[in-house]
Amino acid sequence: MTKASIEQTVRDYFEGWYDADVARMDRALHPALVKRSVVSDRITTKERMLELTAAGEGRQDGVDRSLSIRIEDVREDIASVTIESAVYHEYVHLVKTPDGWRIANALWRYS
Repeated sequence: MTKASIEQTVRDYFEGWYDADVARMDRALHPALVKRSVVSDRITTKERMLELTAAGEGRQDGVDRSLSIRIEDVREDIASVTIESAVYHEYVHLVKTPDGWRIANALWRYS
């Protein structure tokens, strides 16, 4: 059940982005999210991700919705996952909260 829950959180994150579904994105992200890109020193917060999702910024990225989700490691209440999509290559760290698995850290680059 743990791996299925982790995978669902990752799907909520990517598919929420593709579909401009703020509820799914909100459900996937930890309140203290830190998201970084290799091409920028800027940090994206949960609040900013929700704004971008609501604005439909990810709709074009979802033309090819294929996802490769590899759960690399799970230790009690933390997990590490690698995701490859048509547009992104991303490493995420998740934490298990009372409300379920949430993405706390993300490092990404374009594929």
